Amino acid sequence: MSDITSGSVSIEAPISEVQKLLFDIGNYPTWSKAIKSVEVLSSDGEGRVTSARLLVDAGMMKDKVVLDYDWSHAPDTLTFALSDADILTAMDGTYIISGDDENTKVTYSLTVELSMSLPAMMRHKAEQTVIDTALTQLKAFAEM
Repeated sequence: MSDITSGSVSIEAPISEVQKLLFDIGNYPTWSKAIKSVEVLSSDGEGRVTSARLLVDAGMMKDKVVLDYDWSHAPDTLTFALSDADILTAMDGTYIISGDDENTKVTYSLTVELSMSLPAMMRHKAEQTVIDTALTQLKAFAEM
């Protein structure tokens, strides 16, 4: 597995609102331009998505992926791992959420592996672009 790439953003919105956005995986396309569609495949007894198929178009990273979600550390942390994809061989991510009734900090970490050879520097740059774009779009949507 490759090195983890991460980024953080401060959002002027209550932690509960930011958590609501991040935990509503089926509605990611409403705030994330890179997520073109989401099909929920399974949920747990609390209605939280445990598996979903996402059509991702994030520049260099374009694929149809199935992600499995781990809620064991919610509401502070949401993690996901790749279950299936056309091009990617690994995609592990974590959202760490902290804050209060006025401000929220979100840290997004991501590791991606492709089925084709790609220099580590290019892969890292693509991961950083995905992270920065996702956090920027989440912030803009949450602060509307």
